[in-house]
Amino acid sequence: MQTKNPPIKRIKLSFLERLYLPEIFKGMAYTFAQMFKPKFTMSYPEVKWKPKPVFRGRPVLVERADKTGERCVACGLCARVCPPLAISMQANETELPQERHPITFEINMLRCIYCGYCEEVCPEEAIVMSDEYDITYHTRQKAIMDKQQLLVPMEKVQARLDFLREYKNAVRNAAEQAVGEDAKK
Repeated sequence: MQTKNPPIKRIKLSFLERLYLPEIFKGMAYTFAQMFKPKFTMSYPEVKWKPKPVFRGRPVLVERADKTGERCVACGLCARVCPPLAISMQANETELPQERHPITFEINMLRCIYCGYCEEVCPEEAIVMSDEYDITYHTRQKAIMDKQQLLVPMEKVQARLDFLREYKNAVRNAAEQAVGEDAKK
């Protein structure tokens, strides 16, 4: 049985350790050495950071290659998988080859947690996380982005789309390899 107040083992410190002066001097020496190393600070408003394709910024809808609208087929998977319920849509039939499209598609950016589940579950690669990170809103209404505000050309998010295809292929290959190894056993 555990005692209520277990005994505390005290460590004997030497005289210098009790003064803390050696540790203070070590910290000051480290700080002094850092003063002469190169700086990695960017002048933010003037110099913008270009994120890598793995970065998850603001979610956007990808426009079709023929510029006739969004790639979304209104399956609703993104809205169902969204943990904070930030995505809402209404579907309708269309004459296009995709048969369905969203009449309304909204993302409440105040709710969005940038988890990326929406882009992982999308079968058409219609919603992806862009490289936009400088996002501000002055009113709640402006934070609810509709289909027209979310629509971007495919060329703008091509690096992210390529990264997603490479990632998904790597995951599939790993899963197939694991299944193959289980079959051998």
